[in-house]
Amino acid sequence: MVATQPIAKTITSLDDLKERFNLSPASSDAFFAEWCSDLPSLSAVEEAAIAEIYQRFRRHRDRGTLSEGTVNQLLVAPILTLAGLYDPPFFVTSEPTVMLEVKRDGEILRGRIDTLVLQGQLWVLVVESKDSISFTTALPQALAYMLAKPDQPTPIYGLITSGDEFMFLKLQAGDPPIYDSSDVFYLLHPRRNQLLNVFAILKQIQLAILPSAQI
Repeated sequence: MVATQPIAKTITSLDDLKERFNLSPASSDAFFAEWCSDLPSLSAVEEAAIAEIYQRFRRHRDRGTLSEGTVNQLLVAPILTLAGLYDPPFFVTSEPTVMLEVKRDGEILRGRIDTLVLQGQLWVLVVESKDSISFTTALPQALAYMLAKPDQPTPIYGLITSGDEFMFLKLQAGDPPIYDSSDVFYLLHPRRNQLLNVFAILKQIQLAILPSAQI
């Protein structure tokens, strides 16, 4: 009988992924240059819109910790909309159930993810902004969701956010599959609006995946 386990309880570390899927980190910064090289410049309209989104988030966040749903409303949906990731040729599927098969043990891991953009090429995982939940936990789970399409010929990108912090991921299927991550961008910095950096990277990823998104 095939065992079914939730991803959140089964995939808790990068070692779990390495053991189950032979996942390997990239050996060169060039593998994931999209997050730090030749980023597109932002227009004055985009900068003003990001400043407004950021100030709205900070006004709510300064009053206390925000729930996952509030982070989605204040940050995630607005920046995805501004980046054009809700418009043609992109499509969004919210909270699909993802099945992962681990052939070695005959397990099936079933989990959920918040937003699936462009038929699986950009995954967005929003985690609760609590001390008990960190990117250390979210990273292997996000990669597990991204590994749900092992035969994807083009790279898959991911974005993990708690609202306070953002980190981008890139995964390339293969034998072994390879991944890398960006630096962490912190939105509670007192003098720098790093949401501008996050938005520029989203635009860069949109450009990277656009050719394969044509319908």
